[in-house]
Amino acid sequence: MKTRHFLTLQDLQAEELRMLIHRAMERKRLAGPYEPLKNRVLGMIFEKASTRTRVSFEAGIVQLGGAAIFLAPKDSQLERGEPLEDTARVLSRMVDVIALRTHSHDTVERFAKYSRVPVINALTDRFHPCQLLADMQTWFEHRGEIRGRTVAWIGDGNNMCQSYINAAKLLDFQLNVACPEGYEPEAGLLERSASHVTLTHDPRQAASGANLIVTDVWASMGQEEEQRQRRDAFRHFQVTPEIMQLARSDALFMHCLPAHRGEEVSAEVLEGPQSVVWDEAENRLHAQKALLEFLLLPQTGI
Repeated sequence: MKTRHFLTLQDLQAEELRMLIHRAMERKRLAGPYEPLKNRVLGMIFEKASTRTRVSFEAGIVQLGGAAIFLAPKDSQLERGEPLEDTARVLSRMVDVIALRTHSHDTVERFAKYSRVPVINALTDRFHPCQLLADMQTWFEHRGEIRGRTVAWIGDGNNMCQSYINAAKLLDFQLNVACPEGYEPEAGLLERSASHVTLTHDPRQAASGANLIVTDVWASMGQEEEQRQRRDAFRHFQVTPEIMQLARSDALFMHCLPAHRGEEVSAEVLEGPQSVVWDEAENRLHAQKALLEFLLLPQTGI
């Protein structure tokens, strides 16, 4: 059987994505020991700092009966110049699945090409598909099916925004993207998803009538030196109570965290009754467990 990787949401069929979401919800509801991945090992190579991603993967594999080995750049021979392809060949002979968190998306693609086992994109500068699993699980838990609904993305056209673009097409919802000029998502991705995505430079227009409003930090990891420039460019793109009032009365607010209160979102919105960010963060654990099952136990049909 061909090894399956999870580098973007486009590695899934729409029905598979829905099955993963429902499997994560099911595992969240069920208590008691459940160890289908006993003696399986997850290898993790993280070139970027992490809280939710690292803990959810490590806790998830342990709760499923397996174990995790974490490698920071200084912990491996990659730091000393070993070719990425060689590390992929060797590590994939020793572990059962690999999660890679890095800068360039080309890195996970090259790694997957030479790996014998499933490779998971735990975040790159272009996509963050694991976070979308948790976001969609959170929506389904609170509001049910997302098909036909409207989501507003307000902020940077970054890896999260681009993963929302992929999700919109797979799950058949409308995505309104509001970015400052010069900070739009990739043109090719927008073009391929034109049936489900609208681009604007007006956050009020994007939020109008939306069922879900989502944002992220203005400067992602590796962009800290651009902080002042980005703060100026994004100053009109904060999610405030006024923006939320333009959405539907039962609209939800999400943020992948960590959040900068007073920048991309006001403290009032983040801590308010429409915010589901804490459920969203917890669901990283349940979504990760469903993903590990899916990649390592394909015969289960989840």
